[in-house]
Parts: sequence; C-alpha cells; structure tokens
Amino acid sequence: MHRVVITGQGTINALGKSAAETQEAFREGRCGIGPLEIRDVERLSIQIGGQVKGYDPNAEFNRQQIALYDRYTQFSLLAAREAIAQSGLVFSGDLSAEAGVVLGTAGGGMNTQDENYRAVYEEGKNRVHPFVVPKLMNNAAASHVSMQYNLKGPSFTVATACASSNHAMGQAFQLVRSGASRVMITGGSESMLCFGGVKAWEGLRVMSKDACRPFSANRNGMVQGEGAAIFVFEEYEHAKGRGADILAEVIGFAMTSDAGDIVMPSKQGAARAIAGAMRDARIDPKDVGYINAHGTGTAANDKTECAAVADVFGAHADKLMMSSTKSMHGHVIGGTGAIEALACVMALHDGVIAPTINYDEPDPECALDVVPNTAREAKIDVALSNAFAFGGLNAVLAFRAI
Repeated sequence: MHRVVITGQGTINALGKSAAETQEAFREGRCGIGPLEIRDVERLSIQIGGQVKGYDPNAEFNRQQIALYDRYTQFSLLAAREAIAQSGLVFSGDLSAEAGVVLGTAGGGMNTQDENYRAVYEEGKNRVHPFVVPKLMNNAAASHVSMQYNLKGPSFTVATACASSNHAMGQAFQLVRSGASRVMITGGSESMLCFGGVKAWEGLRVMSKDACRPFSANRNGMVQGEGAAIFVFEEYEHAKGRGADILAEVIGFAMTSDAGDIVMPSKQGAARAIAGAMRDARIDPKDVGYINAHGTGTAANDKTECAAVADVFGAHADKLMMSSTKSMHGHVIGGTGAIEALACVMALHDGVIAPTINYDEPDPECALDVVPNTAREAKIDVALSNAFAFGGLNAVLAFRAI
C-alpha cells in the first residue's frame, strides 16, 4: 500500500478565486452568500446564494472553448490550473499514462440545460447548438481536464448528489494507494445557480431565504453555492523524490449507504462511514482533532450528524472541533466536499480551524464545539471531512498533517 499526499490545491467559489483567497476568508469568517444575480431572479422565492461574483469567462477562455465549456466545467479547469501549477507536475511520458482525473458533480452542465430548455420551450427555437450534449454531460469537466493536461490514466466522474466530491476524492485516493496510478487530479465542481436549478431546489422546501446557520437553534435551511475545488493526490515517494511541497496526507476513506430514505439521513449510516474512515486510516477516535461537518443548516441533517459524531467518538466528542464552512460558501452540492477539504488542509497545514458563522443560539441536540463565528488557532494531527447525500449515500475522508 502506498502513502498518498496532497501536493496542489485550487479553487474558485463564492469566497475567492484561489485557494489562498478562500482560506483567508475562512480565517476571517467572511460570508460569500448574498443576493443572486441571475436571469428571472424575481420569479424565485429563494433569491440568495453563494454565487461567484465578478467572474468573466471571456477573460479566461476563448470563444471556441466557451462554446464547449459549461460554467461548471470552466470552474473545474480554473481550479485544476491552480492545483497543477502549485504541484509543479508536467504530465508526459510514463507519468502521463499513470495519472488520471476523478471529479464529482451532481448537476453537471445545469446552466447549459437551463439555457437550452428556455430557448426551445420559451422562445420557440427549433434548433440548439451542436455541442449541447458534450457541454452538459456530467463527465465533461473530467474529460476536459484530462485533455488539457495529458492525463491518460483512469478518468471518470462520480455523481452521488451532495457526496459526489468526497466519493471522487476517495476513489482517487484508492487508485494512488493501490499503485494503479501515481498521480490523480481530483475534487468536484457545481454550478446550479440558474433559474431552473434554484427553482427545483425550492420545491424541496429546505432552503433558507436569509442565511445558512448550521447547528444554531434558529437555523431555517440550507443555501446553495457554486464553484469548484481540485487537488493533486500524489504517491508519497514520488512527491518526496522530486522535492514537492506536501500540504497534507490522505490516510483513510469510507463510504456507506443508509438503504433507507431518499432524503432523510440516517444516524447509523453516517456513523458507519465516520468509523469506517478511521478504521481505514488505522487511527483511534482520540487522534481526530477536527471534523469539517456536512452541516447543511437543516434540522434533520444537523441533528443526525451531531448524534452520529457523539455515538462514534463517545467522551472524545466533547474534545473535538467541528465546523461547517457551508455557512460561508453555501452548499455547493456535488462540489461541496472538495471546497470543504480546503478547510481540512488549512487546519492541518496552517493550524487554523475555520468557524461556523451565523451561529446565534445553542441547540441542545447539537451540543458539540462547532467553532462558533470565529476561527481558532489549534495544532491538530488528523481531520475528517463528512459528506452525507440524498439517497443515503455517505462518504468520509481522513487527512493527516505531515
């Protein structure tokens, strides 16, 4: 079994257009959620989101590329550009054949779907652009990243709703650990903040109209975000041999299925995933210092997650720090676990724990240290990242300082 380390990270999301900007926002407890700037927003009852503001695709891509790249693909390519540049890797020869990409997304080319449904059904057009299918498909981002960087190894997309990124990163971790690949580009991307995307989520009646307040007694729902985060997972000896700057080590992964309800979470399923990740990492519960929670700001999720953590960690649960950065960047659905992994890397590499902002009132059913409102300096050795998705699909990653 090979050790797996992170040698590059990149992102674009509501908090920043780079990993450094995003982690600075985490330190400051800054909120990236605000009024949506999208077409027909006045027809929506939910008019806030973690939107990437001030983004101009024409400044990043040429006309031919934009014809092929949905917004979620553009985000993936920008995040991959930053991560791969930081890693210093160039993919050619044998390394090209032994490197791949696994990304997560739930909606894929949602903006492309929205635009073209509008064109056909509302505007009455009888033709659409010939690249609509390759632009909207869920594997578009992974395919374009592989083509951009000459990645000829395993390349595919994982779609497991809100756990997509964690499942993708878990698969990438296992590919490198097993020796099937030396390097994997991994993470996730999502851009559902269009009229159709938000309108569909409105129907679930789980959305807040004003703010995301995970674990706070006065929470009133989740808030959608958009963006991408991408990491370079590399075999440790390969990274060490070339003198790479190592950000953190990936040490464990587990995934479970509730096999219960399509939308309601299960404490048992979540607990089995958390315990499984620690078992895979060969660590004890007392080794864990921080958990980046799924923490959506809905009553069902928050209470279930806190109960699962309490069950798994027992007395050590009171010594853990657990925060939800969704309070700052929103719930990025299939891309959310990847953005949240940036907070785990920051905790391990920089000794700064991202806070849960908008925390107003303690909830006795969420009686854990949720790092309320203000970031905290703390030296920790191990961090976990939780993702619990609709469909009862759970994925938990374990990271270690190095």
